[in-house]
Amino acid sequence: MNDFTGMEELLQDFLLEATDLLADVDSKLMELEKAPGDKAILNVIFRGFHTIKGGAGFLNATELVTLCHLTENLFDKLRNDQLQLTPTLLDVILAATGEVRLMFNDLTHSQQPKRAPQEVLDALEAALAGKEVSMNGAKKESAAAAPAAPAVSAALQQAAENGPDWNALYQTIVGGTAAPAAAPAPAAAPAPEQVDEEQLKKSAFGRRSEDIPGRAPVANRREEPAAKDNTIRVDTDRLDQVLNLSGEIGLTKNRLTHLRSDILQGRADPDTLKSLDEAVSQLDMLVVSLQNAVMNTRMQPIGRLFKKYPRLARDLARQLGKDVELVLSGEETEIDKTMIEDLNDPLVHLVRNAVDHGVESPEQRAAAGKPAKSMVSLSARQEGDHILISIADDGKGMRPEVIRNKAIEKGLIALEAASALDERSSLDLIFLPGFSTKDEISSVSGRGVGMDVVKTNISKLNGTITIDSEPGRGSTFTIALPLTLAILPVLLLRLNDQPFAVPLSMVREIMSVAPEEQQLISGRPTMVVRGEVLPVKSLARLIGWPESGRSEVGVLMQVGNQSFILTADGFAGHDDVVIKSLDTFRPKGVAGVTMSSEGAIVLILDIKELLGEEVR
Repeated sequence: MNDFTGMEELLQDFLLEATDLLADVDSKLMELEKAPGDKAILNVIFRGFHTIKGGAGFLNATELVTLCHLTENLFDKLRNDQLQLTPTLLDVILAATGEVRLMFNDLTHSQQPKRAPQEVLDALEAALAGKEVSMNGAKKESAAAAPAAPAVSAALQQAAENGPDWNALYQTIVGGTAAPAAAPAPAAAPAPEQVDEEQLKKSAFGRRSEDIPGRAPVANRREEPAAKDNTIRVDTDRLDQVLNLSGEIGLTKNRLTHLRSDILQGRADPDTLKSLDEAVSQLDMLVVSLQNAVMNTRMQPIGRLFKKYPRLARDLARQLGKDVELVLSGEETEIDKTMIEDLNDPLVHLVRNAVDHGVESPEQRAAAGKPAKSMVSLSARQEGDHILISIADDGKGMRPEVIRNKAIEKGLIALEAASALDERSSLDLIFLPGFSTKDEISSVSGRGVGMDVVKTNISKLNGTITIDSEPGRGSTFTIALPLTLAILPVLLLRLNDQPFAVPLSMVREIMSVAPEEQQLISGRPTMVVRGEVLPVKSLARLIGWPESGRSEVGVLMQVGNQSFILTADGFAGHDDVVIKSLDTFRPKGVAGVTMSSEGAIVLILDIKELLGEEVR
């Protein structure tokens, strides 16, 4: 059912603007918590709710107008010093912004927003009346100018007394999906804990649940995920550049058409051929420039993704009784828009783990001689044609020997194999499916899924994730991603006369492969490269072709934690190609197709899939 027939364009414009406004409000609320009396921040938040309310009024979204009106009035009193901000009041405000986001989700599905839970509305009205509030709907008289010590909400009290339903508790605060369960700090520093795979697939924002203690149930609460955002905001200067280059290409095309006519009519002379060469060179330069300009229109600041996480970290830390500050840097770093949404779930998981399992409690930090406040940093920077994203904490760190022993205990790796691992490879064991340092399974952790899913999702983006950890000092997770997935640098290999492409990011070295340099170990061919024994794998055998017996070249490949030499008949160069997906039929081991400069179809190989179970 469409409640906005004839208003679709207005609705989409509203959602585009209002979603950005609400994201800014969330970001400013985190700043406000550090500076409760900052009038500039209070005014920005007030205007944000006021603008959202106005747009909702045009759409006759009555429930959204009601909620924004109450919150707007609350900030009007805060900015006029009629109220003072307390942590409990901020919890109420954050619950309200969570409900606003859920109403946006209803609007995304072209339905009028459902009424906010009565508990949230009651809490807002109580705050406006100068009463102390908590999220269980209880109201206590208090002096607005001198509020009492922050009250602990009923949900948090239940967590402290009974061991909480974390799904309910987390949604009480932010209206989102479940946060990871709190776990007592083990004696030995653990690896980041795991969350249920289905949880990882859900964003921490924009979900609705009825399993929240103390709510008045509302019928037909929406559970569907928000529709994928297929819109993009582009600086007009970038569009102007695309337009200018298109015009220059048109002029060059006219020049080539004229030269072609001269040649076909026999009027060609040396000057004509020289002009033809110049025109082709100019066209080549313009096409490359246009390609880069178009790619720039897809690039978006990663800060649009990062600004979600301070609230996520704040809410989880508050629930766990920890004092954690999430510091962002490199927000202006740009990345392909199509990759931003796919990065959300892995980053949500890593930020949660840093807060929940990476940093210690205030008591543990005091015993270790650390400041009570824990620091978690989320940063991005560009290095060459890659983006590096780092999530670092100053917590307890991870001990490689603990990781190895736990993997052996769970039967994920043999004792002999574990003994041969260095420290970095030992830390990488946390990415194995089924790995967890928890002995008991809770509703959100201990099942042994989570970090392996994070790594899988990063791998789908042609990225890698590495760990650096120092016991007692903290851990750093670094994600390396290509700038874009639309253009892929590849190395072209040849089997007989057929070219195949492999991602250049996996290539470490190109070498000649002579039969006398190979030796069999356990019946499998290997080569020694600078003292390292590496397996030799035939490209023909991997794709199921008969061996030509003419494999003369090898490529030293790095796929995950595995290095090997891939042999082929020869090279056909390297190129930056546009990947075309095979939507209706995709053979195993084929990521997509492209076209060579000679016009031949080239299969782009998915090396990880070809290797199958050999690569973790």
